Amino acid sequence: MLRRGVVGSLLVLVASLLTPWAATTSLRMAALLVVLTGLGLLGSAWLALCAAAARGEADLAVVRRAVVWWSAPLVLAPPLFSRDGWSYVAQGLLTHLDLSPYVWTPSVLDGPAGELVDPMWRWTPTPYGPVPLLWGDLVADLTSEPHLLLLGYRLLALLGLALLVWALPRLARWDGVDPARAAALALPSPLLVAHGVGGLHHDLLVVGLVAAALVLARRHGWLLGSVVAGLALAVKLPGVLACVGVALVTLPVAAPLAARLARLAASGLVAGLVVVLAGVPRGLGLGWVEALGVPGVVLTPLSAPAMLGLLVGEVDAVRLVAQLLAVGLVLAVALRTPTGSPAAALRATVLALLAVLVLSPAVHLWYLLWVLPLAAALRMPARLRLLTVVLGLVGGLAAPLDSSLHGLYLVVLGGTAAFALLTAALLGAPAHRLRVAAAAGQAVTVPESRRPG
Repeated sequence: MLRRGVVGSLLVLVASLLTPWAATTSLRMAALLVVLTGLGLLGSAWLALCAAAARGEADLAVVRRAVVWWSAPLVLAPPLFSRDGWSYVAQGLLTHLDLSPYVWTPSVLDGPAGELVDPMWRWTPTPYGPVPLLWGDLVADLTSEPHLLLLGYRLLALLGLALLVWALPRLARWDGVDPARAAALALPSPLLVAHGVGGLHHDLLVVGLVAAALVLARRHGWLLGSVVAGLALAVKLPGVLACVGVALVTLPVAAPLAARLARLAASGLVAGLVVVLAGVPRGLGLGWVEALGVPGVVLTPLSAPAMLGLLVGEVDAVRLVAQLLAVGLVLAVALRTPTGSPAAALRATVLALLAVLVLSPAVHLWYLLWVLPLAAALRMPARLRLLTVVLGLVGGLAAPLDSSLHGLYLVVLGGTAAFALLTAALLGAPAHRLRVAAAAGQAVTVPESRRPG
């Protein structure tokens, strides 16, 4: 099981290193076949691990070893399945050169640092917060070589993974879920390994910080939790939703509405101050707020508002209504969820992130990382648990898709997913393992003495 996952990751690594040298379409298709085979092996191994955890045959230590071994081969890979990693490198270099990436774009950089950026984003400012920019500035003090800078950003993604490895078992105990089963369902999934580690998207760091914010708030108070929530916000906007969970988990049971509003406002204020203090001294300011609409320049088929707007011929109007609706749903969750219950606070955070994800003007497969890892720590009906397994599997197996496919996106999505699922089945992951894997998050009785305070 562990070896199968390692072989799968190694195949993905080898194909990713050979693809740039593939001069013909047939060679590129061969490389794609190798990638899909590797992802199929990884998916098969993951399902087997979830099933073993459900039977009590794989403890938390085994799951953590799987995370390490399946992620390790991809550390030295180029950015997988999108070129966003090269955008991060360019933005870090711009920061190091005292050129704010909220004003200047990668197009001003000479050489590989600018050329490796996807042409779609080469002339756009960054929509990310100051934390990844400051990290790139720090790494650029040591080297300006793009590939080494890329390794620095992958280490940042691995920091997010480490935070999740630490926090997720603690969150699972809040809702009486076995930590090993929750960790198996969330951490070594094809979605997380392919997009979070391989694609080094900032979303993995965001969800790691959100998870850590909830645990630290429960243990050490709302102020520390809000600071960590501010760090999540300073990476990417959805990180601010950690403040919902921080406020709810630190309030007493049945707190009055005034106390609830005050705690939500205080947590949000602290998080906002963290963003300001992170960006202003380096001259970055809050310019990223003006660039938040950059991802929306692409009509992604996974965004319901974008597709509905395209259907009715009013994309901007539908997107605006969807965003207002998302804000309303987040407020409703924050104001109606019971206070003083760790499990309820975690559930509210997941619901808030889910609302923003579903109603987002642009959605990519790696956006599922906002929700699925945290959802794995919750008790859910069997059908929802099965859905998380399917999304974790197909979201990773369909990773080779990219925005350059345009109108063929959904067609290739279905074909790729079907092929990858067939590969996983032929390599030892029969369909019934999906059902067994879904049981990996089944609730267990966790003694009160073992639950974190």
